[in-house]
Amino acid sequence: MQNNTSELLFDGLKVLDFTWVGVGPITTKYFADHGADVIKIESVSRPDVLRGAPPFKDAIPGINRSQFSGNYNSSKRNLGVNLSIPKSVDLIKDIIAQWQPDVIAESFTPRVMKSWGLDYLSVKRIAPDVIYFSTCLMGQYGPHNNYAGFGQLAGAMAGFYEITGWPDRGPAGPYGAYSDFLNPPVAFGSIVAALDYRDRYGKGQHIDLSQYEGAMHFLAPHIMKYNEDGFILGRMGNEDEEMSPHGIFQCLDKKRGLTDTEESWVAIAIESESQWAEFSKVLDLPDEISNQSLSERKLNKDQIDNLISKWTSQYDSRYIMNLLQSHKIPCGMVQSQSDMWEDPHLEHMEFFQWLPHTEVGPMPYDGLQFKLSKTPGSLTRAQAMVGEHNLEILDEILSIGPSEAADLLAEGILEQSF
Repeated sequence: MQNNTSELLFDGLKVLDFTWVGVGPITTKYFADHGADVIKIESVSRPDVLRGAPPFKDAIPGINRSQFSGNYNSSKRNLGVNLSIPKSVDLIKDIIAQWQPDVIAESFTPRVMKSWGLDYLSVKRIAPDVIYFSTCLMGQYGPHNNYAGFGQLAGAMAGFYEITGWPDRGPAGPYGAYSDFLNPPVAFGSIVAALDYRDRYGKGQHIDLSQYEGAMHFLAPHIMKYNEDGFILGRMGNEDEEMSPHGIFQCLDKKRGLTDTEESWVAIAIESESQWAEFSKVLDLPDEISNQSLSERKLNKDQIDNLISKWTSQYDSRYIMNLLQSHKIPCGMVQSQSDMWEDPHLEHMEFFQWLPHTEVGPMPYDGLQFKLSKTPGSLTRAQAMVGEHNLEILDEILSIGPSEAADLLAEGILEQSF
C-alpha cells in the first residue's frame, strides 16, 4: 500500500549513494523509502555485482532484471557514470559542489574513493558539512583495512560460523551474507545520529563502519564470557543452553503453492517451567515426563524429542503453530519462500509491494522496514535502470541539456543500461 502524503520522515534530505551489494544499498534504501532524494551512482562497465545475481524476471539474466539487486534499491534515482574516466570524476565533483548532498555513502575498501579523489578529506573541501558514510569489511583503518570481502567472510571472522552447525561436524555459516543484514540498522542509526549532531552544531563528519566489528556485537556476551572464565561456545545444532525442549520437529507433508508436496517442520522453544507444564498438557505427556526439571529434560532430550516428533507428525505445521501459540507456547512454522507468499499475517500487513519496472514490468518488493504512525513512508519506484535518470539529474543540478548529455554519453562519461 503506497502512501502519497508529502509528510515523509526524510523529505528534503539529499543522499549521493556510491554503495553496492548489501549493507550500503539497504541502508540508503531506508532513507529513500522514507522520503529522501537518493541518487545512486552506478556503472555499466563495472555494475553492482548483485545486478548479475538471480532471481531474474522470467529467469532471463540481465543487468536490469535482477530482483536480488532490485529489492535493495527501491525509491532511488540513478545516474550512470564511468568513474574510471577522469572527466567523470570532475562531473561528480561538480554535482557535489552544486547539489550539496546531506549524506554521501560509499562501501568500497579505503583505497577506491581516494583513488578517485572522492574520499572524505577531498569531498569536505567542496561540501564542508556533509555526513560522509563509509562501510567496508574491515573499516577505514588498521592492518587489514584493505581486505576485500562480502558478508560471508565478515560472518566467519566475527565468530558466527564457529558456533553454527552440529557438534560432530565442521563450522557451517548462517544463510547468506549474514553481516549484510546485521549492519544496516547500525549504519542507519549512525547516519541519523550524525545528522542530528549537524542540526545542533552545524558540523558534518565521517562515519566509519567496519562490518566485521559491527557483526561482532551480536556475539558480545560470549566474547566477554571467554574473557571471564575461558568458556568457548561450541556448535549445538538446534539445542539451547537454557531452554528444553528446543528444536525443529517434522510435521505432516504439505502441498505448497508453486511446488510439489514437501516436508514440513515446526520450531518449538520452551523457555520456562510454566510453558513446559502447559506444553505437557497439550501433548498429554505422562507424569514421569511432564514432571521433569530443565536439567532432567536435557539429559532425556532424545526420549522427549521422539515423543514430540510422534505428535507433530500427525498435524499440519500451521495448525501446530496456531495451537501452541494459543496456549502461550513459543512455536513457529519453518517457512519456505512459498509459505511466506501464503502467510496471512504478511498479507494482512500488505508486506509485499508490487512496483512497475521500466523494462520488466511489475515486480514484487519487500515492504517497509518499519512503520511510523505520522510519517509512514512509501516505496515510490522500482529499482532504476543504470542511467535511467541521467537527463533529469544533470538538467536539475547542473543545467546540462539533452545535447550536452548526449555528448557525455558518446564520450563514455555517462553510461546507461538500456
